[in-house]
Amino acid sequence: MADKAIKIGLLWHSPNSGNLGVGALTVANMAIARTVATEMGLTPRFTIIGMRDDGAVYVSPTEADLFVVSTRTLLDPSGALRVIADQDCILDIGAGDSFADIYGLRRFMFLWLTKMQALAARTPLVLSPQTIGPFTRSPYRQMASVALKRADSVLARDQASLDALRGLAPAAKGALSVDVAFALPYVDRSAERGGARLRLGVNVSGLLFNEAESGRNRFGLSVDYADLMRRFIGRAAARDDVEVHLIPHATADAYAWDDDGRIADKLATEFPATVRVGNFTNPSDAKSYISSLDFLVAGRMHACIGAFSSGTPVVPVAYSRKFSGLFGLLAYKWMIPTSGIDVEEALGYLEDCLDRRKELAADIVAGMREVDDLLGVYRAELRRTFEAAAA
Repeated sequence: MADKAIKIGLLWHSPNSGNLGVGALTVANMAIARTVATEMGLTPRFTIIGMRDDGAVYVSPTEADLFVVSTRTLLDPSGALRVIADQDCILDIGAGDSFADIYGLRRFMFLWLTKMQALAARTPLVLSPQTIGPFTRSPYRQMASVALKRADSVLARDQASLDALRGLAPAAKGALSVDVAFALPYVDRSAERGGARLRLGVNVSGLLFNEAESGRNRFGLSVDYADLMRRFIGRAAARDDVEVHLIPHATADAYAWDDDGRIADKLATEFPATVRVGNFTNPSDAKSYISSLDFLVAGRMHACIGAFSSGTPVVPVAYSRKFSGLFGLLAYKWMIPTSGIDVEEALGYLEDCLDRRKELAADIVAGMREVDDLLGVYRAELRRTFEAAAA
């Protein structure tokens, strides 16, 4: 007898975002949900529900249907509401970042209204592991509280998010899990490590670099990020025993401010001894390449997660509490913090971490055991949700 189908709506995912962090969440969440459903004798039918993106497609139409959310389709009863109501359950990943109010009114309203549509349609709503908060002012706090306490399940990807959930909606059905991108499939290229020259990767965030060069620094970093990256790359590239790989992880042809690729081009021109790695067309290829590195310094959260989950020693350059929350959960201390450090101290710290990369690798092994346990919490929640939806 054929397996029973279950229709799973993947809210705020993307099949072709140029930000490979969003892509990693999509591909990994599909892989987790597919495995859980298959183990239960269910055949998943995915529908990705999200904004229009212009990157290369890495989730094909044969793997998932696609519904594009716009202002028109969001407000049209025959648009997003109809698609959401047609699903057996909704897995909401929060557009690759978080459910918070710090990214502006429009983004908050899109994320909030679609949650409320799922609740109105009585479609079981699971907030897949993500950052919850901050919610800094009214009426956002009250609106978020309504959505969170009525959701079937809310998975926080760090302790600070779980604490924020408890503060906003004490009655919410919440649990601590971890970012699903740790489960992103990839091809293991770790055999390429340990050569005559160290393969040192640097993921320079276009967003952080441009913020620093403009003087805006809206994330409040205590280091001049552009100066730090230039000086670290310059020192490393001058070493005979190091090969520096410039690795983009978020590309945006239409938004140069947030494009790692343009900054990688700029730095490759300034430091011609470096290897300018080509823009990746899908998140698994990026993680596979990262797995070949001896060491990585990264400004993009999901480049860091790709390294960590493939065993590559990594030093994140943090720009928000997401970093300390996530890696603190895994007892991983190696990080450039957002404040309390200057460029000279940060340079010395990065070079010390490079020398101590075996210690970083050992901490990653221990951290991945915690990741497995925390992802188990999410898988159990999916089993419960799928069982109820398929009944």
